[in-house]
Amino acid sequence: MSLYDDAVLVLKGYEDQTVLRQAYLDHLARHPDGLWKACHAGHLTASALVIDPEGGRVLLTLHKKLRMWLQTGGHCEQGDASLAGAALREATEESGVLGLSVLPGGPVRLDRHPIPPPCHCHFDVQYAVLAPPGAAHAISDESLDVRWFGYDEVPKVADASVVRLLEATRARLAL
Repeated sequence: MSLYDDAVLVLKGYEDQTVLRQAYLDHLARHPDGLWKACHAGHLTASALVIDPEGGRVLLTLHKKLRMWLQTGGHCEQGDASLAGAALREATEESGVLGLSVLPGGPVRLDRHPIPPPCHCHFDVQYAVLAPPGAAHAISDESLDVRWFGYDEVPKVADASVVRLLEATRARLAL
């Protein structure tokens, strides 16, 4: 199965945010290259909130270009077999944490947001990944910093999209 086919199946199976989900599907139908950074009409990205439920915390990255605390994530690559796999790859690369596992149940949220030209829009498919106990992290080339934050600290450092992702993740985990 191609990454495109996986993306369509994942989105069709996602039951929340129905209007936004349909916008993602419409975008892919209009743009067969809509998974790739080269699609200037916008493209899907895959991100993941790294969470330590036992520690009551999440690992955020201080994005080098945006200078904002965000979840890990980024562009799909040719070797990615699935959106979940792309999100897991990005989380591992950007956090340095080994042994992450994708939270079952598919994406946690969708978040469409504008980005600077030449592209115009990211159609972000947001997952959550569970950190193993005692996970050690490292700063990647794409980050200025990587740091654990308690659930209650996230609204003080991150934007509303990260807060919504955390709330949805905690709801899925029944925390």
